[in-house]
Amino acid sequence: MFWNDEFETMPRAALQALQLKRLQQTLQRVYATVPFYRDSFQRAGVNLEQIRSLDDLRRLPFTLKSDMRDNYPYGMFAAPLDQIVRIHASSGTTGKPTVVGYTKHDIENWTEMMARSFTAAGAHSGDIIHNAYGYGLFTGGLGAHYGAERIGASVIPMSGGNTKKQIMIMQDFGSTVLTCTPSYCLFLAEAAAEEGIDIRDLKLRIGIHGAEPWSEQMRNEIEEKLGIKAIDIYGLSEILGPGVGIECIEAQSGLHIWEDHFIPEIINPDTGELLPMGEKGELVITTITKEGIPMIRYRTRDITRLIPEPCICGRTHIRLERMSGRSDDMLIIRGVNVFPSQIESLLMQIEGVEPHYQLVVDREENLDTLEVRVEVNEHIFSDEIKVLQNLSKHIQSQIKEMLGVTCVVRLVEPKSITRSEGKAQRVIDNRKLT
Repeated sequence: MFWNDEFETMPRAALQALQLKRLQQTLQRVYATVPFYRDSFQRAGVNLEQIRSLDDLRRLPFTLKSDMRDNYPYGMFAAPLDQIVRIHASSGTTGKPTVVGYTKHDIENWTEMMARSFTAAGAHSGDIIHNAYGYGLFTGGLGAHYGAERIGASVIPMSGGNTKKQIMIMQDFGSTVLTCTPSYCLFLAEAAAEEGIDIRDLKLRIGIHGAEPWSEQMRNEIEEKLGIKAIDIYGLSEILGPGVGIECIEAQSGLHIWEDHFIPEIINPDTGELLPMGEKGELVITTITKEGIPMIRYRTRDITRLIPEPCICGRTHIRLERMSGRSDDMLIIRGVNVFPSQIESLLMQIEGVEPHYQLVVDREENLDTLEVRVEVNEHIFSDEIKVLQNLSKHIQSQIKEMLGVTCVVRLVEPKSITRSEGKAQRVIDNRKLT
């Protein structure tokens, strides 16, 4: 089942010709309107007249998340603010958010891609879609919401949290499609069981899950516990939000990336070298229809590979293999991007704390947990228990306020965290994601 079969099943030659035309138009526009790109192209010695084929894309320099930070808040925008109808943001490495803007046309395209994505996942106009992605600056909730409305489905804008009410609403309203992170999906099943409700008795038939890494084993557990088809969806705020790519319900094997809007590449994360088709490396995406904030060769830091083989569903757009990790130190915890450097900068401002810490990430009852282990100096460590408790609570509240992530802070004695002659091991990730 297709939402837009003209584009979703477009022959590869026609699709690539469309990509090239849109790429050339995008490059001309960012060169004229975004000083960052004009300077970047000039430093790299790029003449846009040289971009005559998709292979020439490799001539262009990469765009990094740090470039967005350096041009905060609107320096990467290619459209004036009076044409920007929506602003979203995600967490950045310094506490400042990464800002993205959308024109009216961008919102229309985003809605179209989410409509394609929902249709590929098996949703249709008769569905009642329970949307438990967060609403607000996070792109997840609103991105899913507009796509669900576009296909004519009924949308329940639940957002996250308030788990008991989520279960009641799904039960009473007859929800048939659930959108949320995979870990929260399993948490809902367990919370329902505690209420004496078998979630398999609800009308749910499809789950559309993303915003955090998850494994094939986790998919199997979700499908078993909820009695649904669990579909993987991919997106990131810098590129669009949810709907960049999605699995089809027919195959559930690789995420179709909408190539009439994006050009994917796979590079060696260490050298930046373009890798042959099918090899695993870091995903790089160029947007070719965005007006508000186009991205040229954006390094996503997600590790995957391109699957060129045709899919049984009939879509001609290339597929991405499930993300298997990242090439940087970013953690994704309950859908929130967390960099160790963010927590480090916060800790260094707190008196009595030593510059040695570790982040321990785990998954308990199918929800991600974060423990922050922090060394304190001799004076603080030998102080009263109440002083230590207050310091721990203070650090915890500061992290919650800055990142929106709840964590446990454990203060440890001086020199108890292992030292390293090389790169310090700041992160211990005990989640099983493979």
